[in-house]
Amino acid sequence: MKINKYNSLVFAMLFGFGLAGHAQSKQWTLEECVRYALDNNITIKLSELDVKTATIDKRGALGSYLPTVNGNASHSWNIGLNVNPVTNIATTQTTQYSSLGVNANVDIYKGLQNQNAYRRASLSIIASKYQLLKMQEDISLNVANAFLQILSNKEDLKIKKEQLAIDEKRYSRSEEMVNAGTIPRGDLFDLKATVATDKQNITVSENNLLISKLSLAQLLQLKEFADFDVIDDTNAKDENNIMAQNPIDIYNKAKETRTELKLAQTNLEIAEKNVAIAKGAYQPTLRGFYQFSTSASYSDRLIGTDPVTGDPVYAAPNPVLDQFSDNKGHNFGFQLSVPIFNGFSVKNNVERNKVSLEKSKIDLEQKSLDLQRNVYTAFTDAKGALNTYESSTITLEARQQAYNYAKEKYDVGLMNSFDFTQAQTLLTNAQSDVIRTKYDYMFKIKILEFYFGIPIVPIITK
Repeated sequence: MKINKYNSLVFAMLFGFGLAGHAQSKQWTLEECVRYALDNNITIKLSELDVKTATIDKRGALGSYLPTVNGNASHSWNIGLNVNPVTNIATTQTTQYSSLGVNANVDIYKGLQNQNAYRRASLSIIASKYQLLKMQEDISLNVANAFLQILSNKEDLKIKKEQLAIDEKRYSRSEEMVNAGTIPRGDLFDLKATVATDKQNITVSENNLLISKLSLAQLLQLKEFADFDVIDDTNAKDENNIMAQNPIDIYNKAKETRTELKLAQTNLEIAEKNVAIAKGAYQPTLRGFYQFSTSASYSDRLIGTDPVTGDPVYAAPNPVLDQFSDNKGHNFGFQLSVPIFNGFSVKNNVERNKVSLEKSKIDLEQKSLDLQRNVYTAFTDAKGALNTYESSTITLEARQQAYNYAKEKYDVGLMNSFDFTQAQTLLTNAQSDVIRTKYDYMFKIKILEFYFGIPIVPIITK
């Protein structure tokens, strides 16, 4: 059943990975895998963009301290009876009119909202960097787990192939013994079934290895992974002597170094600034303003009437540049706005941000409790994994001795094929248990070191 489960997936992956016989051009170490993932993983790249967005938002918050300056210009045609905007005289004629202006506004006081918004933007940058760091740490652990899974599957496949080679030799030898009449033909059938089972187990192990390689390649965002493989540069030793630490010491160290606590604390400070900004809307705002304007008319200007006929007398307009100079105007002052009633919008906004602040406080407290639980769980898991690994090693030694004894009895005809196969199966299972518990222990140690502030590779913040 397992073969059918993986067949379709393996068939598709063979085109990407190539057949097992392909030569590998590069074997990656754990450190190389982690560093490559930190540089190329899509999720990390998205978090880096969040940092850039927060930096842009900070520049926007800084801009709120500065005045806003806008220029304007217009040119219009008026046909028929209209008031000349320069002479302020109603005439029936076609006029052209140009105006230029500049206006500036600056916040003098706004309930400290601008200052608090700038501080919030600065905190948002810190929070986004913590989020990026946490993402990098999570990816590092995921890569380590996937890396160790490949090593586990490779060792498992190696054992399965060695077992097949042994059984094939036994089968060949048994054929000779059956032909010589030394053993019954039924023993040969048992061995033939054993060899077929070995080949089935190898197929499953090969599928598991391919899938684990694909999982790691996806974490690394590798585009070309036909020759992808890893090299075992790890060992099952507690190199940093982390198991000698007391769980409370690991927890105290984690409280100082863990990114999720720093992120939760920063989010709490951001929530406090949001409350301060919302409260600032209760206070008056004072703005300064300045406006400069000038204009010019392109139409003939009325200078009087003809004393004889009474017809209006026009003269050519003054030069445009002279008009712009003569018609200059300045307007400046202060504008005070006092909030009196706003339909409870400000009050509701303040209350809403207070609720968010309480959530942030609870989140920080929960993160601290989660960290304590995770540290003690990680320590217990690592200790249990070590005991299981040591026990499985002892079991393997015993199974190996039992197998050797069974083989001696089988070779001299004192044990039948079925009982010998049982002893061999127990040995194979013991070997698989050692592999599984070994890499499980190694990963549990990595998690415990992670909480103690020992990264898989040093993470360089940008």
